[in-house]
Amino acid sequence: MKKVKSNVFFLLFFAVMLSATIYAGGIKKAENFKLKDYNGKEYQLSDFKDSKAIVIMFIATQCPISNDYNARMAALHAEYKDKRVAFIGINSNKQESVEEIKQHATENNFEFVILKDKENKIADKFEASVTPEIYLLNDNLEILYHGRIDDSRKEAEVKVQDLRIALDEILKGKYVTTKKTKAFGCTIKRVN
Repeated sequence: MKKVKSNVFFLLFFAVMLSATIYAGGIKKAENFKLKDYNGKEYQLSDFKDSKAIVIMFIATQCPISNDYNARMAALHAEYKDKRVAFIGINSNKQESVEEIKQHATENNFEFVILKDKENKIADKFEASVTPEIYLLNDNLEILYHGRIDDSRKEAEVKVQDLRIALDEILKGKYVTTKKTKAFGCTIKRVN
């Protein structure tokens, strides 16, 4: 009887730990959403499901850290767009207007879609907190990677290109080995 109780205790403990691990991992699958770009065109996340991967980037116009990544974001898009990787920029900062986002995109040669999350509802759903912050999804909208673009604000000091590594693994049909890194940047300025 003692052994049965011990086994039951072990199984319960394992189940609790497993559920805590799953919960602690945050979102596992993104919900479909609709937002408009800076020209007023509406997009849904599901519009990009034909892609091999979807890169969602929470970005800003006024954040110096996000701006340090502008050239890298444009370069990543240019490199991967013909490999069926979709890039979506999302601006959730309350003080950054649609006109400012459009001008910023033009000045930085952003050729990817940039959506305005006026009430930060999408940032809230993703639990995004800083800019830049990356979510890498597959065609089933499962989140395969969440975190930073790379490991240094200063491009010359980059040692690990986390997003590029994850993208290359997906395109080669491999599992993403590093699923989460700590994003760093300016706090998203929410409406509430």
